[in-house]
Amino acid sequence: MNKDKIFKLAKGFRGRAKNCIRIARERVEKALQYSYRDRRNKKRDMRSLWIQRINAGTRLHGVNYGNFMHGLMKENIQLNRKVLSEISMHEPHSFKALVDISRTAFPGNKSSVVPPRKEGLSIVL
Repeated sequence: MNKDKIFKLAKGFRGRAKNCIRIARERVEKALQYSYRDRRNKKRDMRSLWIQRINAGTRLHGVNYGNFMHGLMKENIQLNRKVLSEISMHEPHSFKALVDISRTAFPGNKSSVVPPRKEGLSIVL
């Protein structure tokens, strides 16, 4: 890369990394490595966030994430995780319908029942 392009990319860096060509070149190369790596990490992080949201939504209805996804796969419902997480957050009634469909498709979903939560103090003094 030529000098002008290096300085253009180094704009906003701290210290001599923005105006000394040797240091700027090193810092720009490292910054480009970070951006390449983190474009892939961003996809990984988003997928795990979607899975956490789907899992939280399914556990409200007494099904865990793996059984829910297996039931959807058996019913040939091809919604990706991004869409499922949006539905679980913004349309709980539609998501409950999907959970019910998954529950009927996969027998492992029927046995999992959420125990009632105890409110207040469980230990009597």
